[in-house]
Amino acid sequence: MSEAASTVVTGGCHCDAVRFEALVREMRPEVLDCNCSICAKTGFLHLIVAHDDFELLSGRDALTSYRFGSGTAEHLFCKHCGIKSFYQPRSHPDAWSVNLRALDEEHGLEVDVEPFDGRDWEKAKAGL
Repeated sequence: MSEAASTVVTGGCHCDAVRFEALVREMRPEVLDCNCSICAKTGFLHLIVAHDDFELLSGRDALTSYRFGSGTAEHLFCKHCGIKSFYQPRSHPDAWSVNLRALDEEHGLEVDVEPFDGRDWEKAKAGL
């Protein structure tokens, strides 16, 4: 999983039952700061990673799923510690949304944080 001018990052949940690695293709990726009900309460910062650039290293059996609203997004939480380190967002059906805060501390990414109005999802999605 390596490519010139790309960075491989690792991360996971609090108890380390869930571990992943992801290839970040941008030198300075954009991270979305969503204000929807679940993201605002959990502090999730969205680093969007294509499915092909993400590998779950361990913990598939530790994940539990939660859906609400339209039911399109699949929120995946560690059933042991409760941390959502990544999930399948409805805004990017071909990618995972990785929580920047769930990356290992030495990830080295410099990011641009952009607000995303998830409270008015349909309007905000039109601008993506």
